[in-house]
Amino acid sequence: MLELAADLLPLVDAGVPVAAVTVTRVVRSAPRGVGATLAVTSDARVVGSLSGGCVEGDAVMLGLDALRSGEVRRGSFGFTGPDDAVVAAGLACGGAIEVVAYPIDGTDPRVREALCAAAAGRESSIDLALDDGPVLALRRPARPRLIVLGAGEHAAALCRVGAAAGFAVTVCDAWALLVTAARFPEASELVVAPPHEYLASLEAPDDRTAVCVLTHDERLDVPALRAALRLPVGFVGAMGSRATVAHRAALLTQAGVTEAELARLHSPLGLDLGARTPEETALSVIAEIVAARTGADARPLRTSEGPLHAASATACSLPVPEAVR
Repeated sequence: MLELAADLLPLVDAGVPVAAVTVTRVVRSAPRGVGATLAVTSDARVVGSLSGGCVEGDAVMLGLDALRSGEVRRGSFGFTGPDDAVVAAGLACGGAIEVVAYPIDGTDPRVREALCAAAAGRESSIDLALDDGPVLALRRPARPRLIVLGAGEHAAALCRVGAAAGFAVTVCDAWALLVTAARFPEASELVVAPPHEYLASLEAPDDRTAVCVLTHDERLDVPALRAALRLPVGFVGAMGSRATVAHRAALLTQAGVTEAELARLHSPLGLDLGARTPEETALSVIAEIVAARTGADARPLRTSEGPLHAASATACSLPVPEAVR
């Protein structure tokens, strides 16, 4: 439910009856994990997805049944087999999922508070006692942060792609003429300040924060990178040619950056996708940030083995036994 908060909140505020269908268990492989949610209104408008298509129809019917009856409905979707129970629909990936469908009570202040927080990108959680089954504990972490230092065309593309990938994007540049809402409509925050001064005032940086330096001016690059590499952020990158990277590394060393700190720097920035345009370059940068955050090696999936979707430790929804509520 919380992953769809931005779409659900206007419906709840307008009094539109809506039900959510949430994945509570995954067996073997599935397109999406525990916590994935699809929502459906009483007139069959659908928001979100559980599987990318293979069980959506049955999930919608389950949600509509929960809306009509006002009661919780549970179901299982997946392939049948000699050792499997008969289920309503098949997953093309060969796995199975268990789901719970429930009307969303927009009059409950706890529900609206949780939706508002999630829609704003803040950390959000709520425990729903749906029926006599386990409590459904919904958890949604705050959006990861992407701090873009510099406000050129590559920064504008990175802001667009980063926001689409789920990041809360901050754009900072010393030039007010460049840092405008017209140039960066997807940004969560626009800051006019020297980048190193902004980093010095940064609140609660953590391992889900990425800093990308795109200023192309060593007078700004060096102090900004020195500040960024000493913060507890998960990723620090800087754009530049190989000659620029080597020259900048020497300047950083002269500025007191240690070898261990310098080893944290991702530069040249981005994965080798053969990118040419600002948008292609932005895609390569976001890909490197995600790979670094997950510890993936960024190989083509066809060259790897094992499950495509690793179990997530931050799933936003799971059933919690009564004893540990």
